[in-house]
Amino acid sequence: MKTEALERYLNSFGKQVVNRAKGNLQKSKGGGTNLEKSLSFKVVTSAEGFSVQFYMDSYGTFVDKGVSGTEVKRSFKDYKGRTITSPYKYTTKQPPSRVLDKWIVKKGIAPRDEKGRFMSRKSISFLIARSIKRKGIQGISFFQKPLQIGMRDFYNQVGKAIKEDIENIITT
Repeated sequence: MKTEALERYLNSFGKQVVNRAKGNLQKSKGGGTNLEKSLSFKVVTSAEGFSVQFYMDSYGTFVDKGVSGTEVKRSFKDYKGRTITSPYKYTTKQPPSRVLDKWIVKKGIAPRDEKGRFMSRKSISFLIARSIKRKGIQGISFFQKPLQIGMRDFYNQVGKAIKEDIENIITT
């Protein structure tokens, strides 16, 4: 059975979700991030039917859904528009300070202590990591929002694509 219209729609759906997610990341994180570059999709055909699979770097779910801290609960909006508490949380460990080092340099963060001296990057990265552990990371729903927009018309559009494929089979 030929399913050209359905496959074309599913590819269009995947492309729209990925492009909107990339746009959301550009707005919130600035362009050219590794997470943005890692976003992709694939339409998979199997005996059961079709599926659209989305891919991103593993830390993308933490950015999308957030991470609760030890003192603050974080939440995100899912693709159905519901506000949900993040399934991820810091408990005993905090982010490694060395990971924050490049970010501190890139952002030009150079605070001073109470005597006016510059603090070492090691101290700054430790303090930021400790703050992240306590407060968590707010989810930005960069992927959930585009998925929600795409799902609004999904069933209607899939129905049209299937109808078109059936009409093509009947006329052929």
